[in-house]
Amino acid sequence: MNVRHFLRDDDLAPDELLEVLDLADAMKADRHRHRPLTGPRSVALIFDKQTLRTQLSFAVGVSELGGQPVVIDGRLAGIGVRESIADITRVLSRQVAAIVWRTYAQEQLAEMAALSPVPVVNALTDSFHPCQILADLQTIREHKKRLAGLTLAYLGDAANNMSHSYLLGGAAAGLHVRVAGPDGYRPDPAIVAAARQIAARTGASVTVTDDPATALDGADVVATDTWVSMGQEDQAAEREAPFRRYALDAAALGKAAPDAIVLHCLPAYRGKEISAEVIDGPQSVVWDEAENRLHAQKALLTWLLEHG
Repeated sequence: MNVRHFLRDDDLAPDELLEVLDLADAMKADRHRHRPLTGPRSVALIFDKQTLRTQLSFAVGVSELGGQPVVIDGRLAGIGVRESIADITRVLSRQVAAIVWRTYAQEQLAEMAALSPVPVVNALTDSFHPCQILADLQTIREHKKRLAGLTLAYLGDAANNMSHSYLLGGAAAGLHVRVAGPDGYRPDPAIVAAARQIAARTGASVTVTDDPATALDGADVVATDTWVSMGQEDQAAEREAPFRRYALDAAALGKAAPDAIVLHCLPAYRGKEISAEVIDGPQSVVWDEAENRLHAQKALLTWLLEHG
């Protein structure tokens, strides 16, 4: 059986995505029943970027699966600098059951996966954040009781990893995905095309627009993200003006469905991409979303180990 990796959202087919979400729900209902890493087997957790929720949820999750999380500071390891990705992959894969890597370039992750005999999981790159979307889909289904046919609006930096993952993962789940961002901050056309191909099979749809009102109109789910991703801090001042009209405040949320829920992957900057009254208000489900990183990632690791 070929090893399965999770490098981008469409590495899971639509039916496989639902299998993972069903397993995540079962694991949330009974957190300590599933122990595929009993031994304990170890999982390498590599962090090149700042982290809180990702490190916490993967470390707790591996432990609850019966395993041993091994946290590696990617800057100290010097992956691709001090030592080649190939050599590091050969060392790690002889000692761990899976490798989880939070890094910058998608190409580095793909290089590791091409060589690794154990599953490699994308814990965030500049291109995709697929584990977050698994948690988001679990959260939407918890609150809306379904996925297929719902409309999700994403506002802000439509060129970032969250936008790309919403397009692919949302299309696979049967959502009508609308992303809205200013000129110069639009999603990769190749990813939009891939999402539309998936949508054609699942009954979903994909809309890319510069008009936040178009995206928000009647939406069941509204999501946003920071306007300045890690590594873009020097662009903060220049991003302020073009993104201001995409802020998720009470007026913007009022354009969505009355029972719309609000997602944010965190960290959030109140008064920037989202107002305090929205993120701390009754329609916000961001704390459920943050918790569900744990359950969704436990399910993903278990599914990958079982399927390869």
